Amino acid sequence: MIAYWKKNGEALLYALPAALLIIAFFITSIAYTIYLSFTDYNGLAAPKWAGLSNYLAIFQDATYLTSLKNTLIWVFASLILPVGFGLLFSVLLQNLKGQRIFKNIFYLPYAMSLTVVGVIWVFLFSQTGINYMLTQLGLEAFTRDWLTSPPLNTFSMIVASVWQGTGTNMLLFLIGLGALPKEPFEAAAIDGANRIRTFWSVTLPMLSPITIVVMGMSLVNSFKIFDIIWVMTMGGPYRSSETLAVTMFRESFVLFHFGQGAAISIILTIASIAVSWFYLRKTIIKEG
Repeated sequence: MIAYWKKNGEALLYALPAALLIIAFFITSIAYTIYLSFTDYNGLAAPKWAGLSNYLAIFQDATYLTSLKNTLIWVFASLILPVGFGLLFSVLLQNLKGQRIFKNIFYLPYAMSLTVVGVIWVFLFSQTGINYMLTQLGLEAFTRDWLTSPPLNTFSMIVASVWQGTGTNMLLFLIGLGALPKEPFEAAAIDGANRIRTFWSVTLPMLSPITIVVMGMSLVNSFKIFDIIWVMTMGGPYRSSETLAVTMFRESFVLFHFGQGAAISIILTIASIAVSWFYLRKTIIKEG
């Protein structure tokens, strides 16, 4: 032990300030949030011990169950749509002349914040946006209250999120496609495989490392989606489009139910870590 400290003591001293900051601002915050999740606390009076009541309410209250259902919808949609479209567009643009123009067009929404994206799509889903265009085309029957009719409001916001997130996935897949060796494709061409067969049998399996990264990022981001929902509907009408992240914010900073908000944050964190760990473990084992 003495020899270890003599050898590594100086390096550990350099790392000590960062370790203290992590303990002070990260681990302490987590511990305090866990404590609050077992209390009834409004930010003014002293916290009162509430046991598991905050956690039980999440699985018993209809509002929280709706929030949980919407979160699962967002997770599923985020894994399928922006990843799928990103892969599709990357394959279509891979050998296309002038692809830089299309790259910029697809990537531009990602350069905007989710708040800006939300404002844009609020306008598009208003009576002067998509509904006006449909009316001018004689398609009044297809006009809808896009942001005030559940569950259509959730799917409408998912469309906005997909529009914003597809570009970065496309670029990541393009990077992966550009790094693939040419020999397997030449062998597939010699064997007479068409483009579809080559894609499923050669391209997709070889893209699995970048696919794991893209899907992992989409998975984590889908659990904490907040900005675009708050801007477009604020979780309404009547809390019908809330996700767990929105519900956590409302309970904590609008209704001042800090104990309930802390419980939701703990469940959301555990769910994100568990699903990500399960996904990565399965994919890495499969790859291995």
